Amino acid sequence: MEINSDQMARILESLRLLGLSSYEGQGFAALVYHGVANADTIAESAKIPRTSSYKVMESLVEKGLARETEGRPKMFKPEDLNVIKNQTEAKIKTLFDDLRYVQEAITSKGEPQLVYTIYGNERVFLKLQEMVNLTEHELYICTPRVREIRTELKKSIDNAIKRGVKVVFVSPPNKRVPENSEVFIVDGLIATDVVSDGTRALLAGPELDACGYTDNPALAMHVYQFIQMLIEKRST
Repeated sequence: MEINSDQMARILESLRLLGLSSYEGQGFAALVYHGVANADTIAESAKIPRTSSYKVMESLVEKGLARETEGRPKMFKPEDLNVIKNQTEAKIKTLFDDLRYVQEAITSKGEPQLVYTIYGNERVFLKLQEMVNLTEHELYICTPRVREIRTELKKSIDNAIKRGVKVVFVSPPNKRVPENSEVFIVDGLIATDVVSDGTRALLAGPELDACGYTDNPALAMHVYQFIQMLIEKRST
């Protein structure tokens, strides 16, 4: 059975939802294909550097997606896919149970829980600009579209930094961020998440042509915590 490029692209994109980097996703897909293989074989099949392949396989073992076999040379095989499926479903269920709890807690306090939907690149960038201009303490921008944001919001970001705002970019490798901003490298980013002062948050699609915006501090804090999780698990 042949696997076409579109199907493989869908697999790799979905694996990122499990928190895998690009190399980890490619390595895991190759491991599933082979059934059992050493790190060199995975490197060749997955087209990842041999110097990174063993580290990738060890990471998959740590995340419960692969197992080491006994003997030499060291071989790897994927964890049972049903086990992975059940664990992932359990985590998703727990996530949504927690979100429902937060939703009920907010509702019981009578606080508004509003997420505004904004369409169109121009309007999305206007909202981003507004968020940057309102920021007083810290601004987190987690995005694969660093160049576009740096270009469109250069003046606003520069002014924020000048007035003492801590500006943090979470960015894929090889992206140039504004001077005097902090940067954390995270591979496999798809969407854009922005948090201002922990009280305002924006989540935009890959093309920055639609977004959800909230000024509800409780919801904004969830986005902030998600970005912090990415930073803690960032690629090395």
